[in-house]
Amino acid sequence: MTDRFADQMKREAGELGIALNGGQLEQFFRYYELLVERNKVMNLTAITEEQDVVTKHFTDSLSLVKLMGAEAFAGKTLMDVGTGAGFPGIPLKIAFPELNVTLLDSLNKRVRFLMDVCEELGLKDITAVHGRAEDFGRNLQYREQFDLCVSRAVANLASLSEYCMPFVKVGGYFVPYKSGEIEEELEAGKRAVKILGGEVEGVEKFTLPGADASRSLIRIRKIKGISGKYPRKAGLPTKEPLY
Repeated sequence: MTDRFADQMKREAGELGIALNGGQLEQFFRYYELLVERNKVMNLTAITEEQDVVTKHFTDSLSLVKLMGAEAFAGKTLMDVGTGAGFPGIPLKIAFPELNVTLLDSLNKRVRFLMDVCEELGLKDITAVHGRAEDFGRNLQYREQFDLCVSRAVANLASLSEYCMPFVKVGGYFVPYKSGEIEEELEAGKRAVKILGGEVEGVEKFTLPGADASRSLIRIRKIKGISGKYPRKAGLPTKEPLY
């Protein structure tokens, strides 16, 4: 691990109130190495420079703590929908080892990569599953079983809510990670959130350290159970959002 990597990781995590020990820093660095190495043979990320990976993937993933507070993770279950290369689920698991994490992705080779990362880093109580959110959201093993559901996937709030809200327990939270201006999207998505048993409680806006990227985290609380009609069959939440 380079000193530069360790210093940047410690500093940016520290700004979020997260103290990383030496073992966690080593895990983050190995994750970075695996990401770059495997990215040469499969499309995992367009961001590969060390400093950019730290800020735009790792720190961005950990920023959930700004909205929820570190105490929100102790002994809790988290579902990461459309996790891709493991963001935000794996960084959150490294920083908060007591979190029980499920990573969901629709591409099998990405899921294999995620399993390799978890094994290489020695992470426990984390699993990667292959499938579509619409199917898993109807599976009783996963439906309304999670304290937290997060997603950095690119989809409008109405569609993303239909993919993610079915996983959240009543009283739990769905937090989508968003970039850029979100007021219009938030307003358009409120009806879908309500139909799906949720309520928007707040938005945390921030800029990533040393980057000009504006980010928003939307905190949506599940206040009642979801209708058996949702999620609708594969493709419909994107083609026909609940506006």
